[in-house]
Amino acid sequence: MAAAAGVAPVQARFVASKEQFHAYLRASGKHGDGEAEDEEEEEEEAGSEQSEPPAKRGRLSEHGLGAESQEGAGEGEEVPAERKRARGQNKSRPCMKPNHYEKSRLCPSVMQGCADKCFFGPRCRFLHDISEYMATKPADLGHSCVLFETFGKCVYGVTCRFAKAHLGDGYQNIINTDLTKQWEGKSLVRNNLSKDLQQQLRKKKFSFKKADEYLRSLAKPHNNGGKGGKALGCSAEDQEVSNCTTPQEGLGDTSECLVLPEEGGDHKPAALQNPVPTEGEGGCPIKTAGLVTDEDVVKLRPCEKKKLEIQGKLYLAPLTTCGNLPFRRICKRFGADVTCGEMAVCTNLLQGQSSEWALLKRHHTEDVFGVQLEGAFPDTMTKCAELLNQTIDVDFVDINVGCPIDLVYKKGGGCALMTRTNKFEQIVRGMNLVLDVPLTVKIRTGVQEKINVAHKIIPKLREWGASMVTLHGRSREQRYTRVADWDYIAECAKIASPMPLFGNGDILSFEDANQATQMGVSGIMIARGALIKPWLFTEIKEQRHWDISSSERFDILKDFTNYGLEHWGSDTQGVEKTRKFLLEWLSFLCRYIPVGLLEHLPQKINERPPYYIGRDYLETLMASQNVDDWIKISELLLGRVPTNFTFLPKHKANSYR
Repeated sequence: MAAAAGVAPVQARFVASKEQFHAYLRASGKHGDGEAEDEEEEEEEAGSEQSEPPAKRGRLSEHGLGAESQEGAGEGEEVPAERKRARGQNKSRPCMKPNHYEKSRLCPSVMQGCADKCFFGPRCRFLHDISEYMATKPADLGHSCVLFETFGKCVYGVTCRFAKAHLGDGYQNIINTDLTKQWEGKSLVRNNLSKDLQQQLRKKKFSFKKADEYLRSLAKPHNNGGKGGKALGCSAEDQEVSNCTTPQEGLGDTSECLVLPEEGGDHKPAALQNPVPTEGEGGCPIKTAGLVTDEDVVKLRPCEKKKLEIQGKLYLAPLTTCGNLPFRRICKRFGADVTCGEMAVCTNLLQGQSSEWALLKRHHTEDVFGVQLEGAFPDTMTKCAELLNQTIDVDFVDINVGCPIDLVYKKGGGCALMTRTNKFEQIVRGMNLVLDVPLTVKIRTGVQEKINVAHKIIPKLREWGASMVTLHGRSREQRYTRVADWDYIAECAKIASPMPLFGNGDILSFEDANQATQMGVSGIMIARGALIKPWLFTEIKEQRHWDISSSERFDILKDFTNYGLEHWGSDTQGVEKTRKFLLEWLSFLCRYIPVGLLEHLPQKINERPPYYIGRDYLETLMASQNVDDWIKISELLLGRVPTNFTFLPKHKANSYR
């Protein structure tokens, strides 16, 4: 029996109706758990209705596939009209704050063994009596603590939800000295925000010397008819001579030697033509104290910049929410070569927000790592680039010019920069000027669905100084509802040469990756494919389909939770944060269809998985698109959820056509 249009081809003997699917899970769950299923059974039908991503069915009907989507929804079921308008994100989803699941918290001073030095004294709203805290603390979730077993010490002490593993008499925290000595002096996670730096940023005392100089140059009149505010560059012919002594033919793929705004040409910003201001220009000569260096006068030539040699490598895309550090560790283990942090908003970084700086953290296993910045204006983006250049350890910085969401687009960032070429140019030139590492740019084909503009922008990016471009083969209007246009990506790859261009879009198998690399791109970036099956990197490198078992997939989830507890903490807040990001990831993992169940290979990323009963209970449970089943998987790993726990995924998973 042939699968309906837009539906993945699962073998007929595994396909089930919606009712059969949920009945199997209820029956198998009762047999396996035996507890708490009776009270959940009444909620199951309502849960299966409201918890499944509703936007998928709404979007299908818009594309003329309403019949198939109605079959998937069950007989006699009507799809509410308001669901057809659902797009993108669940913006008004409930948010579980720490005080929702932990009423009584222990003061950090007690955990650190200095309760008498509590800064707030009698005004402190946290508990200082350990016995009182232990009386109200929720039950432990397990008998082994990953932090204690890995590092020999759990810094969360009595607040750890696995405290039985390392608490002695009188609630004393046990320390394995042999293990702790092995980790002494080793930095596992870099790019942390120090308190001193945070204070400097909050009090606006951080020095942005290079950025300020560049921004002043934008305000000065240039040789373009007296107009200010536009950073013009020299011609390609001038730059070929001025940037390097080697001829352009010998550059190969080292695009860093191509163009930078500070070199050559008559149309450079005034401040860049004469880096040392004179008194006649309204400034004063640079005053030096002590050792005189040329650091502030002589800028790095393009040839001297660190090169980004990642051609032919597998690049894990920067993924908002799901592309966190624990997930990147999973992907590195499966063969990802290049990783990038989640999109960080430049204004939040400049304000010293801890939550935004957390997106820049780099695990020591990430050997080629970059960060992605989002912003709309040259002043904030250039200053942020200089800030990161001085304070964190990265191999490249990426500009997000592909984000399609309204919140970013309406402020002039993300895809909107493709239509604001003056600001775009100033941002790229300014960031490239202040950075000592390569600058890359991620773009889409354009803003409107049938109007591609990337081929016009890419040569300019090469001229402005970008070291690499990544092109997502869809426009902003298309979001993820059409297949990626790899023919257009191939055209752009030719135009971009010799600057490397990576292609991105719809890669879910090694066949997809092989077809993409034949398009002439320098490499491929993998985004949703890695979320759906992170072992995709292994499949590509070994050129095979991996019929991974449900137990192996569950072990991957175990590793993620361990990495999460290590990263976010093993106390109640850390456990619930790990659970939240696990559930977000499960909203993508449920789209994977095991290789052994498919009618033919490979699975396509925009094919909707039908309801099917897997080869065992766990495989079927992992295929559920019901939020309640995702929560059940999280409980197998992190224990019972707190009372009144709610979850709604950030992304509505409406990418099926």
